[in-house]
Amino acid sequence: MPRPSTAARRYAEAAFEIARRDGTLDRWGDDLRLAAGVVAREDVARVVDSPAIPFEARREVLAKLLQARVSPRAFHLALLLAKRGRLSLLPAVAAEYKQLVDRERGVVAATVTSAIRLEPAELEAIGARVREMTGAQPEITAAVDPDLIGGLTVRIGDRLIDASVRGRLERLRDRIVAGAR
Repeated sequence: MPRPSTAARRYAEAAFEIARRDGTLDRWGDDLRLAAGVVAREDVARVVDSPAIPFEARREVLAKLLQARVSPRAFHLALLLAKRGRLSLLPAVAAEYKQLVDRERGVVAATVTSAIRLEPAELEAIGARVREMTGAQPEITAAVDPDLIGGLTVRIGDRLIDASVRGRLERLRDRIVAGAR
């Protein structure tokens, strides 16, 4: 996910306010995701985000790529970013927008990392526990890291719950080292 910036956050907040007012939260999310995917392609980015190419030429390229595929307001946001030389912010705007919608709907992102691939039932149980802890509906992303040895870690926003064998061994080592001083 792209790193958030103040500018990306502001564009996302503006889009979010318009979408909330119009009742088009999902449509805006889909449009921003699609537009961000298109402009993130290297061959497209070279053309549409280049100040060396006149804006009208960049506008035509964007129109061919996006105008029929996204809402007029989302297209105008892409044009505004291109005109200001900030089209590269669009993936970050889409990510920030998603976070705003998730917060509005009471959804929290959680990344579960385990040493082996978890079964759907295990992920469901972890999701239920995250729901208990946060009071929000979790959106679970699963990852595998064999270096954990066993157990799992759960990252919810800035919080990390480490129930891995590697984490326990590291904490044990730290206590032994601290006791040896």
